[in-house]
Amino acid sequence: MWDIGGVLLRTEDPAPREQLAADLGISRQDLEILVFSGEQGRRAQLGELTPAELWASVRDALRLAPADFPDLDARFFAGDVLDTELVDFIRSLRPRYQTGIISNAWSTLPDLLRRWGIADAFDVVVGSANAGIMKPDPRIYRLALDQLGVQPAEAVFVDDFIENVRGARQVGLRAIHFRERAQALQELDDVLV
Repeated sequence: MWDIGGVLLRTEDPAPREQLAADLGISRQDLEILVFSGEQGRRAQLGELTPAELWASVRDALRLAPADFPDLDARFFAGDVLDTELVDFIRSLRPRYQTGIISNAWSTLPDLLRRWGIADAFDVVVGSANAGIMKPDPRIYRLALDQLGVQPAEAVFVDDFIENVRGARQVGLRAIHFRERAQALQELDDVLV
């Protein structure tokens, strides 16, 4: 099972987000907190806000007029790249292994997977907004395990946040801390042997 942000979809070019933050007069870190880890970002990841409502809250927090930065969300994600090589690897695991996603993600996750053309690579998709639970809460891992019909010791989870890796391990999953593709695939190969 795989995380999306920071694993399958990574900010490969930080320049667009840094430029946007500079244009807004804040730091990149503060902008990312507003979008992801601030109160409204967490609410969006729990399905309590739609992405449109989240972006409206970001605009409000930054005191932007309606016409200011009409492409705010597009500019924010402009440096993000889907790792198609990693997705191809995941596809190669099937049908020998079931594959899945566990991601702290907005309610649009299923639509994004279809739009990116990768929904077919996964047997199960557990997004936090649709489940109403965020990693590292043990219930989100158990939900994915139940949907796959496997026991924790039969599953491997890959995530870029160590607290989510620890959360998975506490449930009994084998878990890999993603730092870069080659490292994660080597560790996964060691586990699958």
